[in-house]
Amino acid sequence: MSDEIKPTVSKEETFDKLEIRLGQVVDVQIEPSAPKEAYGLTVDFGKFGKRTSVGRFTKHSIEEIKGKKVLGVLNFEPRTIGDVVSEVLILGVQFPKADSGEATFITPMADAKIGGKLF
Repeated sequence: MSDEIKPTVSKEETFDKLEIRLGQVVDVQIEPSAPKEAYGLTVDFGKFGKRTSVGRFTKHSIEEIKGKKVLGVLNFEPRTIGDVVSEVLILGVQFPKADSGEATFITPMADAKIGGKLF
């Protein structure tokens, strides 16, 4: 068991403040201005609109990513990555045996509704 676990927090003071919604990737492009290899994604969150994200999902091909459903945090402050403002944090985990920071998406097993809330 890891001794690097962070202190316990309340669900109401942390998780409940996050706006985590399901979106669908509608466009993917290599983002040449990013400091590390990354994609620029356009993700449709239904009634919450389309948002731009820059992420290190480059172990997946563009064709593999386009159309995928992903989870994103909609209410973090936007971050400038290279020349792009990343408006949403797409959630992922480290890609197996990849360098630190290279990720794979967290995605639902069923065809859930775009804009649906993570709970």
